[in-house]
Amino acid sequence: MLKKKDKYVTAVVGATGAVGGEMISILQERNFPIDKLRLFASERSEGKKLEFRDDEIKVEVLREDVFKGIDIALFSAGAQRSKDFAPFAAKDGCVVIDNSSAWRMDPAIPLVVPEVNPGDLKKHTGIIANPNCSTIQMVVALKPIHDRAKIKRIVVSTYQAVSGTGAKAMDELLEQTKSLLSFQEVKCNVYPHQIAFNCLPQIDVFLDNGYTKEEMKMLNETRKIMGDNSIQVTATTVRVPVFRGHSECVNIEIEKKLTANEVRAILSEAPGVIVFDAPEKGIYPLPLDCAGKDAVYVGRIREDESIPSGLNMWIVSDNLRKGAALNAVQIAEKLIEFAQ
Repeated sequence: MLKKKDKYVTAVVGATGAVGGEMISILQERNFPIDKLRLFASERSEGKKLEFRDDEIKVEVLREDVFKGIDIALFSAGAQRSKDFAPFAAKDGCVVIDNSSAWRMDPAIPLVVPEVNPGDLKKHTGIIANPNCSTIQMVVALKPIHDRAKIKRIVVSTYQAVSGTGAKAMDELLEQTKSLLSFQEVKCNVYPHQIAFNCLPQIDVFLDNGYTKEEMKMLNETRKIMGDNSIQVTATTVRVPVFRGHSECVNIEIEKKLTANEVRAILSEAPGVIVFDAPEKGIYPLPLDCAGKDAVYVGRIREDESIPSGLNMWIVSDNLRKGAALNAVQIAEKLIEFAQ
Protein backbone atom coordinates (compact mmCIF):
# COMPACT_ATOMS: atom_id res chain seq x y z
CA MET A 1 0.00 0.00 0.00
CA LEU A 2 1.21 3.51 -0.79
CA LYS A 3 2.61 5.41 2.18
CA LYS A 4 1.06 8.78 3.01
CA LYS A 5 3.25 11.73 1.96
CA ASP A 6 2.80 15.37 1.02
CA LYS A 7 4.44 14.77 -2.37
CA TYR A 8 5.43 11.71 -4.37
CA VAL A 9 8.32 10.82 -6.63
CA THR A 10 6.47 9.94 -9.82
CA ALA A 11 7.56 8.34 -13.09
CA VAL A 12 6.08 8.09 -16.57
CA VAL A 13 7.31 5.05 -18.51
CA GLY A 14 6.80 5.49 -22.24
CA ALA A 15 6.98 9.25 -21.82
CA THR A 16 7.56 10.06 -25.50
CA GLY A 17 4.47 8.19 -26.76
CA ALA A 18 1.00 9.64 -27.37
CA VAL A 19 -0.42 8.42 -24.06
CA GLY A 20 2.79 9.19 -22.17
CA GLY A 21 2.59 12.78 -23.36
CA GLU A 22 -1.01 12.99 -22.18
CA MET A 23 -0.01 11.59 -18.79
CA ILE A 24 2.56 14.35 -18.36
CA SER A 25 0.05 17.03 -19.38
CA ILE A 26 -2.64 15.69 -17.06
CA LEU A 27 -0.27 15.44 -14.09
CA GLN A 28 0.44 19.13 -14.61
CA GLU A 29 -3.19 20.15 -15.23
CA ARG A 30 -4.46 18.40 -12.12
CA ASN A 31 -1.63 19.70 -9.94
CA PHE A 32 -0.67 16.16 -8.94
CA PRO A 33 1.46 16.25 -5.74
CA ILE A 34 4.82 15.53 -7.35
CA ASP A 35 8.08 15.78 -5.47
CA LYS A 36 10.10 14.81 -8.55
CA LEU A 37 9.06 13.63 -12.01
CA ARG A 38 11.19 11.07 -13.85
CA LEU A 39 10.62 10.16 -17.47
CA PHE A 40 11.59 6.89 -19.14
CA ALA A 41 11.54 5.60 -22.69
CA SER A 42 13.63 3.46 -25.05
CA GLU A 43 17.26 4.09 -25.98
CA ARG A 44 16.35 6.14 -29.05
CA SER A 45 14.71 8.79 -26.84
CA GLU A 46 17.54 9.00 -24.30
CA GLY A 47 18.43 12.60 -23.50
CA LYS A 48 15.37 14.09 -25.12
CA LYS A 49 13.90 16.90 -23.01
CA LEU A 50 10.19 17.24 -22.21
CA GLU A 51 8.58 20.23 -20.53
CA PHE A 52 6.88 19.97 -17.16
CA ARG A 53 5.93 22.87 -14.86
CA ASP A 54 8.23 25.40 -16.51
CA ASP A 55 11.11 22.96 -16.39
CA GLU A 56 12.76 20.59 -18.86
CA ILE A 57 13.20 16.97 -17.82
CA LYS A 58 15.58 14.61 -19.58
CA VAL A 59 14.23 11.26 -20.72
CA GLU A 60 16.10 8.31 -19.21
CA VAL A 61 16.49 4.80 -20.58
CA LEU A 62 14.24 2.26 -18.88
CA ARG A 63 16.23 -0.33 -16.94
CA GLU A 64 15.49 -2.86 -14.21
CA ASP A 65 17.25 -0.87 -11.48
CA VAL A 66 15.73 2.60 -11.97
CA PHE A 67 12.74 2.29 -9.64
CA LYS A 68 14.36 2.63 -6.22
CA GLY A 69 12.96 5.76 -4.57
CA ILE A 70 10.04 6.10 -7.00
CA ASP A 71 6.61 5.99 -5.34
CA ILE A 72 4.27 5.77 -8.35
CA ALA A 73 5.03 4.81 -11.96
CA LEU A 74 2.55 5.31 -14.79
CA PHE A 75 3.38 2.77 -17.51
CA SER A 76 2.38 3.20 -21.16
CA ALA A 77 5.16 1.42 -23.03
CA GLY A 78 3.41 -1.69 -24.34
CA ALA A 79 2.57 -5.07 -22.86
CA GLN A 80 5.99 -6.69 -23.21
CA ARG A 81 7.83 -3.87 -21.46
CA SER A 82 5.23 -3.93 -18.70
CA LYS A 83 5.75 -7.66 -18.23
CA ASP A 84 9.51 -7.18 -18.22
CA PHE A 85 9.79 -4.15 -15.93
CA ALA A 86 6.68 -3.79 -13.74
CA PRO A 87 7.67 -6.67 -11.39
CA PHE A 88 11.05 -5.00 -10.76
CA ALA A 89 9.28 -1.73 -9.94
CA ALA A 90 6.86 -3.43 -7.54
CA LYS A 91 9.72 -5.29 -5.88
CA ASP A 92 11.44 -1.95 -5.19
CA GLY A 93 8.32 -0.55 -3.51
CA CYS A 94 6.99 1.42 -6.46
CA VAL A 95 3.27 1.16 -7.27
CA VAL A 96 2.80 0.56 -11.00
CA ILE A 97 -0.31 1.74 -12.86
CA ASP A 98 -0.07 -0.03 -16.18
CA ASN A 99 -1.89 1.08 -19.32
CA SER A 100 -1.11 -2.03 -21.39
CA SER A 101 -3.01 -5.30 -21.68
CA ALA A 102 -0.25 -7.19 -19.81
CA TRP A 103 -1.94 -7.53 -16.41
CA ARG A 104 -5.61 -6.77 -17.00
CA MET A 105 -6.97 -10.29 -16.74
CA ASP A 106 -4.58 -11.52 -14.07
CA PRO A 107 -6.91 -12.43 -11.18
CA ALA A 108 -4.37 -11.09 -8.67
CA ILE A 109 -4.17 -7.65 -10.33
CA PRO A 110 -6.94 -5.04 -9.79
CA LEU A 111 -8.45 -3.66 -13.03
CA VAL A 112 -9.80 -0.26 -12.04
CA VAL A 113 -11.99 2.58 -13.23
CA PRO A 114 -12.19 4.96 -10.24
CA GLU A 115 -15.84 5.90 -10.84
CA VAL A 116 -16.82 2.21 -10.95
CA ASN A 117 -14.69 0.01 -8.64
CA PRO A 118 -12.26 2.15 -6.58
CA GLY A 119 -12.41 -0.30 -3.68
CA ASP A 120 -10.48 -2.87 -5.72
CA LEU A 121 -7.39 -0.67 -5.34
CA LYS A 122 -7.11 -1.77 -1.73
CA LYS A 123 -6.29 -5.30 -2.96
CA HIS A 124 -3.23 -4.37 -5.01
CA THR A 125 0.21 -5.83 -4.34
CA GLY A 126 2.24 -3.33 -6.37
CA ILE A 127 0.68 -3.48 -9.84
CA ILE A 128 -2.68 -2.02 -10.95
CA ALA A 129 -4.07 -2.42 -14.46
CA ASN A 130 -5.63 0.42 -16.43
CA PRO A 131 -8.43 -1.00 -18.63
CA ASN A 132 -8.84 -0.85 -22.38
CA CYS A 133 -9.92 2.58 -23.64
CA SER A 134 -13.22 1.45 -25.14
CA THR A 135 -14.12 -0.52 -22.01
CA ILE A 136 -13.45 2.42 -19.68
CA GLN A 137 -15.89 4.82 -21.26
CA MET A 138 -18.59 2.16 -21.54
CA VAL A 139 -18.48 1.01 -17.92
CA VAL A 140 -18.44 4.61 -16.60
CA ALA A 141 -21.79 5.09 -18.33
CA LEU A 142 -23.26 1.65 -17.59
CA LYS A 143 -22.34 1.08 -13.94
CA PRO A 144 -24.93 3.57 -12.55
CA ILE A 145 -27.60 1.85 -14.66
CA HIS A 146 -26.44 -1.60 -13.55
CA ASP A 147 -26.70 -0.50 -9.91
CA ARG A 148 -30.35 0.48 -10.45
CA ALA A 149 -31.66 -2.16 -12.81
CA LYS A 150 -29.02 -4.93 -13.29
CA ILE A 151 -27.75 -5.27 -16.85
CA LYS A 152 -28.27 -8.72 -18.34
CA ARG A 153 -26.76 -8.21 -21.79
CA ILE A 154 -24.64 -5.65 -23.63
CA VAL A 155 -24.31 -5.35 -27.41
CA VAL A 156 -21.69 -2.77 -28.34
CA SER A 157 -20.30 -1.54 -31.64
CA THR A 158 -17.34 0.80 -31.41
CA TYR A 159 -16.03 3.46 -33.79
CA GLN A 160 -12.48 3.95 -32.60
CA ALA A 161 -10.06 6.75 -33.47
CA VAL A 162 -6.62 6.03 -34.92
CA SER A 163 -4.88 7.56 -31.89
CA GLY A 164 -5.81 4.33 -30.11
CA THR A 165 -3.05 2.72 -32.18
CA GLY A 166 -0.55 5.50 -31.48
CA ALA A 167 1.21 8.47 -33.02
CA LYS A 168 2.31 6.56 -36.13
CA ALA A 169 -1.31 5.73 -36.94
CA MET A 170 -2.28 9.38 -36.63
CA ASP A 171 0.53 10.25 -39.03
CA GLU A 172 -0.66 7.55 -41.43
CA LEU A 173 -4.20 8.93 -41.52
CA LEU A 174 -2.87 12.42 -42.17
CA GLU A 175 -0.48 11.33 -44.92
CA GLN A 176 -3.07 9.10 -46.62
CA THR A 177 -5.57 11.95 -46.61
CA LYS A 178 -3.01 14.30 -48.16
CA SER A 179 -2.13 11.69 -50.78
CA LEU A 180 -5.73 11.04 -51.76
CA LEU A 181 -6.55 14.74 -52.03
CA SER A 182 -3.51 15.29 -54.25
CA PHE A 183 -4.17 12.14 -56.36
CA GLN A 184 -1.03 10.36 -55.19
CA GLU A 185 -0.47 6.73 -54.21
CA VAL A 186 -1.62 5.76 -50.73
CA LYS A 187 0.84 3.89 -48.50
CA CYS A 188 -0.29 1.52 -45.74
CA ASN A 189 2.25 0.83 -43.00
CA VAL A 190 0.33 0.76 -39.72
CA TYR A 191 -2.98 -0.75 -40.85
CA PRO A 192 -3.52 -3.61 -43.31
CA HIS A 193 -5.82 -1.43 -45.43
CA GLN A 194 -6.26 2.25 -46.20
CA ILE A 195 -7.77 4.04 -43.19
CA ALA A 196 -8.41 7.45 -44.80
CA PHE A 197 -12.05 7.71 -45.95
CA ASN A 198 -12.56 4.11 -44.84
CA CYS A 199 -13.64 1.92 -41.89
CA LEU A 200 -11.76 -1.19 -40.80
CA PRO A 201 -13.76 -3.83 -38.89
CA GLN A 202 -10.60 -5.16 -37.28
CA ILE A 203 -8.84 -3.91 -34.16
CA ASP A 204 -6.00 -6.21 -33.05
CA VAL A 205 -5.72 -9.79 -34.32
CA PHE A 206 -8.52 -12.25 -35.02
CA LEU A 207 -8.99 -15.18 -32.65
CA ASP A 208 -10.25 -18.71 -33.36
CA ASN A 209 -13.82 -17.73 -32.44
CA GLY A 210 -13.92 -15.06 -35.17
CA TYR A 211 -13.73 -12.15 -32.75
CA THR A 212 -10.74 -9.85 -32.43
CA LYS A 213 -8.67 -9.51 -29.25
CA GLU A 214 -10.12 -6.01 -28.80
CA GLU A 215 -13.66 -7.39 -28.86
CA MET A 216 -12.88 -10.09 -26.33
CA LYS A 217 -11.14 -7.51 -24.11
CA MET A 218 -14.42 -5.62 -23.87
CA LEU A 219 -16.26 -8.76 -22.78
CA ASN A 220 -13.74 -9.94 -20.20
CA GLU A 221 -12.78 -6.53 -18.81
CA THR A 222 -16.39 -5.37 -18.44
CA ARG A 223 -17.22 -8.39 -16.29
CA LYS A 224 -14.13 -7.97 -14.13
CA ILE A 225 -14.57 -4.24 -13.56
CA MET A 226 -18.31 -4.49 -12.90
CA GLY A 227 -17.74 -7.49 -10.65
CA ASP A 228 -20.46 -9.53 -12.36
CA ASN A 229 -19.64 -12.52 -14.57
CA SER A 230 -23.32 -13.01 -15.39
CA ILE A 231 -23.38 -10.01 -17.75
CA GLN A 232 -23.45 -11.20 -21.36
CA VAL A 233 -21.36 -9.01 -23.68
CA THR A 234 -20.86 -9.09 -27.43
CA ALA A 235 -18.80 -6.52 -29.29
CA THR A 236 -17.82 -5.43 -32.79
CA THR A 237 -14.92 -2.98 -32.84
CA VAL A 238 -14.21 -0.78 -35.85
CA ARG A 239 -11.34 1.62 -36.62
CA VAL A 240 -12.57 4.82 -38.25
CA PRO A 241 -10.74 7.81 -39.84
CA VAL A 242 -11.01 10.02 -36.76
CA PHE A 243 -7.88 11.31 -35.04
CA ARG A 244 -9.12 11.42 -31.47
CA GLY A 245 -12.21 10.24 -29.59
CA HIS A 246 -13.86 6.82 -29.50
CA SER A 247 -17.59 6.48 -30.13
CA GLU A 248 -19.79 3.54 -29.13
CA CYS A 249 -23.29 2.43 -30.01
CA VAL A 250 -24.44 0.49 -26.94
CA ASN A 251 -27.59 -1.60 -26.52
CA ILE A 252 -28.38 -3.07 -23.11
CA GLU A 253 -31.04 -5.43 -21.79
CA ILE A 254 -31.89 -4.86 -18.13
CA GLU A 255 -33.88 -6.79 -15.53
CA LYS A 256 -35.99 -3.85 -14.41
CA LYS A 257 -37.55 -1.51 -16.97
CA LEU A 258 -36.24 2.06 -17.00
CA THR A 259 -37.54 4.83 -19.20
CA ALA A 260 -35.21 7.00 -21.25
CA ASN A 261 -35.96 9.93 -18.94
CA GLU A 262 -35.13 7.84 -15.87
CA VAL A 263 -31.79 6.90 -17.43
CA ARG A 264 -31.05 10.54 -18.23
CA ALA A 265 -31.73 11.41 -14.60
CA ILE A 266 -29.50 8.57 -13.33
CA LEU A 267 -26.61 9.51 -15.62
CA SER A 268 -26.97 13.23 -14.88
CA GLU A 269 -25.89 12.44 -11.32
CA ALA A 270 -23.22 9.87 -12.25
CA PRO A 271 -19.56 10.76 -11.63
CA GLY A 272 -17.56 11.40 -14.78
CA VAL A 273 -20.62 11.44 -17.07
CA ILE A 274 -22.17 14.32 -19.00
CA VAL A 275 -25.58 13.75 -20.59
CA PHE A 276 -25.60 15.51 -23.96
CA ASP A 277 -28.93 14.46 -25.34
CA ALA A 278 -31.30 16.69 -27.29
CA PRO A 279 -31.31 15.12 -30.77
CA GLU A 280 -34.25 17.20 -31.94
CA LYS A 281 -31.87 20.18 -31.65
CA GLY A 282 -28.93 18.31 -33.17
CA ILE A 283 -27.35 17.84 -29.75
CA TYR A 284 -25.53 14.53 -29.23
CA PRO A 285 -21.91 13.60 -28.44
CA LEU A 286 -19.35 13.96 -31.24
CA PRO A 287 -15.70 12.91 -31.07
CA LEU A 288 -14.70 16.30 -32.44
CA ASP A 289 -16.36 18.06 -29.49
CA CYS A 290 -15.13 15.58 -26.86
CA ALA A 291 -11.44 15.63 -27.86
CA GLY A 292 -9.30 17.13 -25.13
CA LYS A 293 -12.03 16.78 -22.49
CA ASP A 294 -12.22 14.50 -19.48
CA ALA A 295 -15.83 13.36 -19.25
CA VAL A 296 -17.70 10.46 -20.79
CA TYR A 297 -20.51 11.94 -22.91
CA VAL A 298 -23.79 10.08 -23.38
CA GLY A 299 -26.60 10.87 -25.81
CA ARG A 300 -29.20 9.29 -28.13
CA ILE A 301 -30.69 7.64 -25.02
CA ARG A 302 -33.83 5.78 -26.04
CA GLU A 303 -35.80 2.68 -25.17
CA ASP A 304 -35.29 -0.44 -27.26
CA GLU A 305 -38.75 -1.18 -28.64
CA SER A 306 -37.80 -4.73 -29.67
CA ILE A 307 -37.58 -6.09 -26.10
CA PRO A 308 -39.52 -5.42 -22.85
CA SER A 309 -36.61 -3.83 -20.95
CA GLY A 310 -33.86 -2.47 -23.15
CA LEU A 311 -32.05 0.76 -23.92
CA ASN A 312 -29.88 2.22 -26.65
CA MET A 313 -27.33 4.97 -26.18
CA TRP A 314 -24.36 6.66 -27.87
CA ILE A 315 -21.21 7.03 -25.74
CA VAL A 316 -18.21 9.18 -26.71
CA SER A 317 -14.98 10.00 -24.88
CA ASP A 318 -11.42 11.09 -25.57
CA ASN A 319 -9.53 7.80 -25.75
CA LEU A 320 -6.18 9.35 -24.87
CA ARG A 321 -7.56 11.05 -21.76
CA LYS A 322 -10.33 9.14 -19.96
CA GLY A 323 -9.58 6.10 -22.08
CA ALA A 324 -5.96 5.99 -20.97
CA ALA A 325 -3.92 8.78 -19.34
CA LEU A 326 -6.61 10.44 -17.23
CA ASN A 327 -7.90 7.16 -15.83
CA ALA A 328 -4.35 6.22 -14.82
CA VAL A 329 -3.81 9.55 -13.05
CA GLN A 330 -7.21 9.23 -11.34
CA ILE A 331 -6.13 5.80 -10.08
CA ALA A 332 -2.99 7.42 -8.65
CA GLU A 333 -5.13 10.09 -6.98
CA LYS A 334 -7.31 7.40 -5.39
CA LEU A 335 -4.20 5.58 -4.18
CA ILE A 336 -3.12 8.77 -2.43
CA GLU A 337 -6.58 9.12 -0.94
CA PHE A 338 -6.32 5.56 0.44
CA ALA A 339 -2.68 5.96 1.53
CA GLN A 340 -1.81 5.28 5.16
